[in-house]
Amino acid sequence: MVQTANVVQLKPRTLEAFESYIRDAEAGMQPSLQGDSAFLWSDTDQPRAQQVRQGKIVAQLWAGDGPVKIPNGLIHDWTGAVFVPGATVGQSLALVQNYDHHKNIYQPEVVDSKLIRHDGNDFQISLRLLKKKIITVVLDTNHDVHYSEIGPGRWFCRSYSTRIVEVEDAGTEKEHTLEPDTGYGFLWRLYSYWKFDEKSDERRGSAAAANGVYIECRAISLTRDIPYGLGWIIEPIVRKLPQESLIHTLECTRKALQAAG
Repeated sequence: MVQTANVVQLKPRTLEAFESYIRDAEAGMQPSLQGDSAFLWSDTDQPRAQQVRQGKIVAQLWAGDGPVKIPNGLIHDWTGAVFVPGATVGQSLALVQNYDHHKNIYQPEVVDSKLIRHDGNDFQISLRLLKKKIITVVLDTNHDVHYSEIGPGRWFCRSYSTRIVEVEDAGTEKEHTLEPDTGYGFLWRLYSYWKFDEKSDERRGSAAAANGVYIECRAISLTRDIPYGLGWIIEPIVRKLPQESLIHTLECTRKALQAAG
């Protein structure tokens, strides 16, 4: 694995800072969910909305020019948007809720996927993730996912990681997992928030150029900080992977919807 990086443990004050950040972030989402502001992040900026309509996947930090520094950790808050012409929100939900199939849709980052439990709009899932940047990190993760209908053609999804463990010697006879919150700290928490907005002839507004679905994802993750002298190993992982992973996820979602359609 990483012979030159020390094993670290998630500290209580790091987790407390992350949870405080999440509370503030979710409070900030409420106006868009309650109809008091634009539902889509992309619609809050005209040049951005135009780029998305034209087929570009737009992804950027929610605020600032880098991860948020907290005690012994970093918070990565990225948001992205993609438009899928001709798709419906029903098709989009059917695709993303087919969790057993995620290992096929989102490869190579998702190595394995499984639906554990499903009750209405609530899902419990497990994913084996592969993070590769200079080094290779394999993670076994569990998530609680909840969907809610905001209005006609509009849905919101909230996903919380409930367990993330690092896997050593993955795929070999020596494979074993480390204790939760112990390891190299490349991903301690991952909370994601999805928005699906269908634009049809009946609902077409000034922001929509064609029928289809706008899909947005805001991914907030927690990693270790970057220790002095190990930036060359850790910095590309914790700084670049969140953006690359978000773009990959949105692109794979669009391709799968286009293939199905």
